Amino acid sequence: MSNAVELINVWKNYANNIPVLKGVSLSIPVGAFISIRGRSGAGKTTLLRLIGLLDRPSNGEIILLGTETSKISDGEASKIRLKHIGFIFQSFNLIPSLTVLENIELPMALLGVKKEARRKRSIELLERFHMEMLANRFPTELSGGEQQRVAILRATVNNPDIILADEPTSNLDEENSRLVYELLSEINRESLATIIVTEVSLEEKLPTSEDYLLQNGVLHKLSL
Repeated sequence: MSNAVELINVWKNYANNIPVLKGVSLSIPVGAFISIRGRSGAGKTTLLRLIGLLDRPSNGEIILLGTETSKISDGEASKIRLKHIGFIFQSFNLIPSLTVLENIELPMALLGVKKEARRKRSIELLERFHMEMLANRFPTELSGGEQQRVAILRATVNNPDIILADEPTSNLDEENSRLVYELLSEINRESLATIIVTEVSLEEKLPTSEDYLLQNGVLHKLSL
């Protein structure tokens, strides 16, 4: 298996049959780190939702890790998401009533991993990325940059094959944005996870191997 993600002539229509994505085709190799750029409303989030099996295409094929996904059940899609895909959101989506450690543990709990193993893995992650001092804090006690870095660790705790990050730095200042991309780059190098990020900026240089522009529902290769 050379590609982690393969999109073949993918279309997505919403209300009144208006297409948001128009025949998108894209092959993403295992271990790649790519960006998909475009203005707000261009369909970037829609594309990530399709890749993450949170939605279905109107037409076309999506192949994830060698599996053609158009005919799989919702239950099978849920299992693939939990085991193989990590999600990072603009708004962090940490659970405010849980500590940092408990937030990071949550995906493992959903997989049925025993508490002792969950705790060990989460602490190891925090220590590996020099964030152990945050373990017992609650999300409201963290800065925006700290919250996003915790969200990244939560997304990677199950060792996913694919990480989808929807404008992960849109709510952060320049310094915290840099730290977030440093963390993503390190995870990409060490785990060989395939990482797909979306961003609004067309000019910003990111530590990505390939960059694309989504415009008017059509995907174009960028040279940055």
